[in-house]
Amino acid sequence: MWASGNYPAVADEVVGSLGRILVDTLDVQSGQRVLDVAAGTGTAALPAARRGAHVTATDLTPELLDVGRAEAMAEGLELTWQPADAEALPHADATFDVALSCIGVMFAPHHQQAADELLRVCRPGGTVGVLSWTPEGFIGQMFATMKPYAPPPPAGASPAPLWGRADHVRSLFGDRVKNLVARQQTLRVGRFSDGIEFRDFFKANYGPTIAVYRFLGEDAAQAAALDTELAALGDRSLHEGAMNWEYLLVTASRI
Repeated sequence: MWASGNYPAVADEVVGSLGRILVDTLDVQSGQRVLDVAAGTGTAALPAARRGAHVTATDLTPELLDVGRAEAMAEGLELTWQPADAEALPHADATFDVALSCIGVMFAPHHQQAADELLRVCRPGGTVGVLSWTPEGFIGQMFATMKPYAPPPPAGASPAPLWGRADHVRSLFGDRVKNLVARQQTLRVGRFSDGIEFRDFFKANYGPTIAVYRFLGEDAAQAAALDTELAALGDRSLHEGAMNWEYLLVTASRI
């Protein structure tokens, strides 16, 4: 799904700054061992490497890692790019000083399993940081809009935007962390002039949206209805030429 369309365009033109925000909030230091889980094109991995950290970027989609690898080479940055499942990371316990994920691990279907892995590979005293879209924010509303048109989720899967609720993340991490801080913030997006432009951009580039339209197949009436709803969502969310997309940034210390 994430290899369909053009997710690098979404990262470059819309959401790429979130990785730097996460890395800056965590105050990643030179020499630290950092794991970026579900790294995509490296929107968090690359800023961490620019700070001098030893970064491993993992993702299920090798095509996205290839984009990040090319950017790192162009900048002269050294990172490890590794295909891996967020629910079964190929790393030993307590390997990293920092384990983070920026709008990535939230899409792993089994939340507890993904959270367990994120904590397992972080050393005691290390830091965990996760940035996720909220259910109530724009992207959460977009997923809610698409849900009636989408195929049923896999058995046991949890909705991705639940990672955007502080109580959900606290329950996933449990007593294995301390000093958990949850910050609800917004990303200002000025990329779209109206709801139609937003809808068409996501139809062409964003894997989850592409997957829903593919599921609808030849059902023109359903596709047209979804077209209308997504454009209306975009129009409702535009204020003075921009949208504010809400996310939750959670940091914690591994016990």
